[in-house]
Amino acid sequence: MPSRRKQVGLLVLSLLLVFSGSALAHWGQTAGGEIDVRQVEIETDDGGTIDGYLYVPDGVSADDPAPGVLAIHGYINSKETQSSFAIEYARRGHVVLAIDQPGHGYSDPPAFANGWGGPPALEYLADHELVDEDNIGLEGHSMGGWAAVSAAAEHPNSYESIVLVGSSTGSAGAPEGNETFPRNLGVVFADYDEFHWLMWGSAAGPATPESEKLQSVFGTEDGIDEGKVYGSIDDGTARALYTPRTTHPGAHHTPSAVSDTVGWTQQTLEGADEEPGDHVWYWKEIGTAIALLGGFLFLVPAGSVLTGREPFADATRTVPDAVTERDRGWYVAALLAAVIPVVLYYPTMLIGSGSVPVTPVTPQGETNGIVLWALANVVVIAGLFGLWHRDTGRSLFDERYGLDLGDGIRTIAKSLAVAVGAVGGLYVLLWIVDTLFMTDFRAWVLGLKLMSAVHARIFVTYLPAFLAFFVALGVLLHGRLRTPETTRSLPRAMATNAVILTGGFALLLVIQYGTLFATGALAIPITALQTIIAFQFLALLPVIAVVSTYFFHRTGRIWTGAFVNALLITWLIVASQATHYAF
Repeated sequence: MPSRRKQVGLLVLSLLLVFSGSALAHWGQTAGGEIDVRQVEIETDDGGTIDGYLYVPDGVSADDPAPGVLAIHGYINSKETQSSFAIEYARRGHVVLAIDQPGHGYSDPPAFANGWGGPPALEYLADHELVDEDNIGLEGHSMGGWAAVSAAAEHPNSYESIVLVGSSTGSAGAPEGNETFPRNLGVVFADYDEFHWLMWGSAAGPATPESEKLQSVFGTEDGIDEGKVYGSIDDGTARALYTPRTTHPGAHHTPSAVSDTVGWTQQTLEGADEEPGDHVWYWKEIGTAIALLGGFLFLVPAGSVLTGREPFADATRTVPDAVTERDRGWYVAALLAAVIPVVLYYPTMLIGSGSVPVTPVTPQGETNGIVLWALANVVVIAGLFGLWHRDTGRSLFDERYGLDLGDGIRTIAKSLAVAVGAVGGLYVLLWIVDTLFMTDFRAWVLGLKLMSAVHARIFVTYLPAFLAFFVALGVLLHGRLRTPETTRSLPRAMATNAVILTGGFALLLVIQYGTLFATGALAIPITALQTIIAFQFLALLPVIAVVSTYFFHRTGRIWTGAFVNALLITWLIVASQATHYAF
């Protein structure tokens, strides 16, 4: 049992990380108080709303309006991923509107509606009293670029320039581009962009300057020179290409890509301040990452306190003896546990997101893929565990598996109550941070956000599938794979289980990105989206392993850890994914 002093120490450390990180993130987001960040809502013609942040520099007023920039994130992202651009635009004197696309963040579903949200957002920005309506730029990353192009096509007189970051014209139904449309086009396309084939039809990222599609938009039949301005800014026909050495999701977290993006808008709009020689946006990213780490850590002391207090203490017991040794059979089982989830990953993700119908019960395409992957793993774990268990002569509810029910429904109910208390405490903590600092818990492509009412409804429908997965995972880790060594040592158990869960995905990403950096294309290019999502798996699986292992050692059963992981991961996924069903 952890001592009370350790519990208090971990709790204090987690809170220190959460609030110091969030304070740093707020400082970065407001550039030390030079930018006022306001939450806004935009009404759409179909009666929905689009949520956004308005970044207003000091000194801007209705009597002294500033140039405006509309900044739009990509698929299964939210307005927070535009922070790097929005902060640096605002530091240079622009009023910036960063929106949640329809079906993303806190904007009403379905995803892809209203021109991906671009046209109504541009209308709002152009009509805002703080914005010079004759001096507006557009910026969009990935699918956000299609939203920006749609806004430009629908409101051709409401903008002066556009920057497409990892994006293109004429893709997925976005308007086609040519020598004069969009007006004053900047393209920031990474050397190692995973979507080169989708955006510009090139065989590899570095070959994009030779793309016929891109050349036709630039009005040339030759390879495009990076940084060269084609056409005329005054005539609105200017074009320029920038190719920072990063990846598709790295484009909004790379200083050179941010500088290229903001620099093009500086060239093509009037009235903004000179570009400063430094960036501050990364302090916001560092701060939210620290807060995310603190939030995950918070679950340990919160759960420890609850399991050690009445009426929950009698739902715990000492850790039972292990049922296996670290022999050849254990290594085979551990290898299967690491490899099979990766083998299942692409097929289930592609089938789940592409073939499972969008309904009120299954309203999120990519979440459907993750759920199908999780359930496929449940079937495999059950089958392999059943084969191993069949010859042991033990009861399935042998206490050494962690599946025993103790006092029956009372033990399960108390285990669930502990999980609700720990995860609920984390939710309250995030609500406080959002209220005080207007930031969330986030690290690159992984974000933990508060849920909207729509998210809460979706959470309930997906929770049972994730709970089944985490129960099966608990049986695998703490029944089949737990050895006497990992029973005696909690740190060793955490490390072992984290390696087992993440090893296969780490190898997958090494193969995919090793190939990308060597050849300019992923080993399986069509899986670009799922490969980027795999980074979140790589980050979350160690957390899942630590949570499951800690609560097993704390309670002697798998139930509390399974409940905590199910609540946490369902919340995280549902709040961060796109909703495709119009509730």
